[in-house]
Amino acid sequence: MEEKRIRKYVPVVLRVNEDGKITPLVVEFDAAHKYPVDAVLDVRRAACQSAGGVGDRYRCRIRGQETYIWLEQGKWFVAGKEKYMPKESKAQNKNYSKD
Repeated sequence: MEEKRIRKYVPVVLRVNEDGKITPLVVEFDAAHKYPVDAVLDVRRAACQSAGGVGDRYRCRIRGQETYIWLEQGKWFVAGKEKYMPKESKAQNKNYSKD
């Protein structure tokens, strides 16, 4: 099995100040995994090279590690991991026999 990156849309708790500046406060991967954003280090328009998509990229520190979250057309996403079997391996497993 290999891993590839996908866009995983996530709920984000945020603050919007009187000037319209958005600051993410908490990223919620699921009900059991909610991570406070320690700091927003940078915000810029950028593409997500690993999972596709373009939006406002927030470079954040979460639990002491730098990571990116993107705001794309009003929805937040992270580059999540998905396990998959490459096509070559699928073909090899399909033709495998126990002789």
